Amino acid sequence: MHHRTLLAGLIAACLFSHSLSAATPELPRTPGLPYQVSGLADRIVLTPGADPSRQMAISYRTDARQTVSEIQLAPALDGPLLAQRARTLTGETPRTLRSENGDARYHHVRLDDLQPDQAYVYRVKGHDGWSEWLQFRTAQAGFAPFRFIYLGDVQNDILALASRTVRQALQNTANPALVVHAGDLVSQRDDLAHDDEWGEWSQAGGFHYAQVPQLPAVGNHEYVDHLDDQGHETRLLGPHWPLQFALPRNGAEGAAETSYRVDYQGVRFIVLDGTSALDLGTLERQGRWLDTQLAGSEARWNIVVVHQPLFTCARPEDSEPLKQAWKPILDRHDVDLVLQGHDHCYSRLSHPAGQAQASQRRQAGEPQQGPVYLVSVAGSKMYGLNDRAADQPDRSAEDTQLYQTVEVTAERLEVRSYTVGGHLYDAFDLVRQDGHKYLRQPALELLPPRTCEGNQGPDGLPCSARDK
Repeated sequence: MHHRTLLAGLIAACLFSHSLSAATPELPRTPGLPYQVSGLADRIVLTPGADPSRQMAISYRTDARQTVSEIQLAPALDGPLLAQRARTLTGETPRTLRSENGDARYHHVRLDDLQPDQAYVYRVKGHDGWSEWLQFRTAQAGFAPFRFIYLGDVQNDILALASRTVRQALQNTANPALVVHAGDLVSQRDDLAHDDEWGEWSQAGGFHYAQVPQLPAVGNHEYVDHLDDQGHETRLLGPHWPLQFALPRNGAEGAAETSYRVDYQGVRFIVLDGTSALDLGTLERQGRWLDTQLAGSEARWNIVVVHQPLFTCARPEDSEPLKQAWKPILDRHDVDLVLQGHDHCYSRLSHPAGQAQASQRRQAGEPQQGPVYLVSVAGSKMYGLNDRAADQPDRSAEDTQLYQTVEVTAERLEVRSYTVGGHLYDAFDLVRQDGHKYLRQPALELLPPRTCEGNQGPDGLPCSARDK
């Protein structure tokens, strides 16, 4: 076993115990060391419960002196005297993480008795004082239109480059109800010290992550390589994931911390863990759970989120185990969208046989059968398109940072894909009509296809996409 693999196993063993010593290993640091723990709370993230009309959860970080998870919650008054209406709530026993940035405690507070369609404010307690007041609104109890943001891999150059995509998405999308992340939020390999990467991820979204509920899927980079007692390579979930997100506890057996279901205003979001399915033996269990969640869904729309794409746009081969196990379930229940990452390119695929077959079906007025599969990338790491990308997806791109918005109404999902520069790159609608679902492409002006020509990228600069 070579030295790097042995070192990874040692690191993972430390991570698994939620203790990452400052002595292992020496990775680059964020300049200025801005992410040291302090007596004030930071990394505040709001996540929805299974029923976001009544349930939300808050996670945050403090230094080790704050031994109680404590928040104040109040109705969102129109005046400044919020503290006079606030009630103090305590949460779960905080968990400790020792990292390059000091000994931290991560706090989870779950709110289970909220009222639908109500605005609330909250602040969280650090040893040296309270955070600012942060505001959120619960979902409505039944179906109601809303819009959400979908982001592919952030992962690399998080603060320097990926933050631009995150912030443009938040700035240009009016009142997003949710932000869906398709995994690999960080690199957690050798770009930066791991805790610095999570600090950059939190800074990229800032207060928005504390006010807009976040729905993250776990990626392979949220795992760390590990050697078991027999010296076999395996994976362990990195310590930051279960600390940074207080996710619903309703997932598949064997993937309880990384799979979950959320029902938001008539949309069922089902989040899967592709890494655990592929590498840790939970493929069938997650498949059975997925089948149960879809069979029991009364939602108007069903959306599945998983990091590894069933149909790839960069890799030579599709994710065959996932495709063979899960695609029949997705087809049987006529899932509407599958949101994915991992490939560091863009792809919108509506028919596995390819874009020609998809176009023929649309021109013949035939309904959409099964999901539309999307792959996107928000960060700077780029992979070149594979040979299938020219004729299998309806639309593809390489060397391009993007974000997506999805407008949800009772009869329509309007999906728009924007480049980080603000240009509309792809647009399609899923429309329910006469008991069927149709894919329509609105007559909107789109950018020409963005691909590399040899060594030249679509911006007239060297192509940054590399072969996978």
